[in-house]
Amino acid sequence: MAGKNVVLGVTGGIAAYKSLDIVSTLRKMGINVYVIMTKNAEEFVRPLSFQSLSHNLVYDDMFGELKEFDINHISLAKKADILVVAPATYNIIGKVASGICDDLLSTTIAATKAPVYFALAMNTNMLENPILQGNINKLKNLGYNFIESAEGVLACGDTGRGKLADTKLICDIIACRLYPKKDYAGKNILITAGPTISPIDPVRYITNYSSGRMGYSLAKEARDRGGNVTLVSGPNSLEDIYGVETIKIKTNEDMYGAVKKYIDKCHIYISAAAVADYKVKTYSKEKIKKTGDTLTIDFEKDKDILYEMGKNKKNQIFVGFAAESSNILENAVIKIKRKNLDFIVANDITKEDTGFASDYNSVMIIDKNGNVTEVSKDKKSNISAILFDIISKGA
Repeated sequence: MAGKNVVLGVTGGIAAYKSLDIVSTLRKMGINVYVIMTKNAEEFVRPLSFQSLSHNLVYDDMFGELKEFDINHISLAKKADILVVAPATYNIIGKVASGICDDLLSTTIAATKAPVYFALAMNTNMLENPILQGNINKLKNLGYNFIESAEGVLACGDTGRGKLADTKLICDIIACRLYPKKDYAGKNILITAGPTISPIDPVRYITNYSSGRMGYSLAKEARDRGGNVTLVSGPNSLEDIYGVETIKIKTNEDMYGAVKKYIDKCHIYISAAAVADYKVKTYSKEKIKKTGDTLTIDFEKDKDILYEMGKNKKNQIFVGFAAESSNILENAVIKIKRKNLDFIVANDITKEDTGFASDYNSVMIIDKNGNVTEVSKDKKSNISAILFDIISKGA
C-alpha cells in the first residue's frame, strides 16, 4: 500500500484528537496522509500536530494563500485514493447530504471520485435524530460509506452509542479498501482457525496450544483481496476481523457442523485449525472428584474434518495444514493424497521461535504435484499473502 493517498477530514468533535492516531498508523503502513481540518476542528487540535505526524501540509482554508500551484480542493480531490472523515459530525453529514459546499472539506468531498467514508462520532441523541438518520440513509443510497460509532461513556457523560470507532478498526477498513490485489473478488472462502476442545467434565477439558493467529491472518488476507470470508474459529483471545463472518465454536463436533454447513458454497476451503484428534470416550456430567493419586480417562478417535470433507470435494480448492515434529515433508505429502488436497502447509512444531503462540512461522507449501515452496521465518501475515499468491497461480 506504499504510495497510496488518504485524504483525512477532521471535523469539530471532541474525538478529533483520536485522528492523530489514525495519521500515525497509516504513515507506518507507508500510506501518504493529507489532512483537511475544519475551523471547528482547530478548536480541539492544532494543525501543527497533524502536520508533524503526516509530514505534509495541513489544509484548513478554502481561500487561503496557495502553497502549491493546484487549487486545493480540486488537487486533494484528485489525489485521494480514499477520503475518510473522522470524526464525522452531525454537521458534516448534513452538509454533504444537502449538497452544501461552504468550506474546504465539504467542497473536496463534492469534487472527489474516490470512495468516501464517514466515521460517525457524536452524542447519542444526535446520532438517533431522525434527520441525521435520514441523511445517512440518503448518502448510503448514493454510495457513501459509514463506519458506525462504538458504545460507551461519551464526553458529555451520557452512555450509549456515539464514540468514534476504534482507530485500529478505522485504519483496518482503510487498508482493506486500499489493498492493491483484489484477485479473490467474488470467491467464497471458508477458513478454520484455532484449537478445538474436548470436554472431560463440567470444569475440565483438553485442548492444544493453537492460538488461531495463522487462521486469522489468512482470513484477513482473503478479505483484503476481495474474498467473501467465513471463519470458523475455536476458542482464542483474538479480536474479530471486520468484514469477516466469524462463527465461534468449541468442540470438534461444533466445527464439523459449521464446516459442513458452508462447504458446498465455498470455492476455497483452508483448514488451518488444530482440531482435536481424540475426544473423551465418556463425558462426566458431574465434576470428577479426587479419589486417588492417579486418574485414568479413556479417549476415542474424533472426526477428521478435512478428510471427511475431502470425500465429497467438488470443483473446489482444498488447503490443509500439517503441524509435524519429524519427517515433515513425507508426512505432509501423505496427507495431501489421503485427504484429497490441492495444497498443504507444513511446519515444524519443535521450533521455539515460530509456530502456535508466535506471530511468525516457517513453512513448506506443497502442492498436489509435489512442488515445494519453502518460506523461512516470516510473519504469518506475509505467509498468508504468499499462500494466496500460490493458490491464485495454481487455480
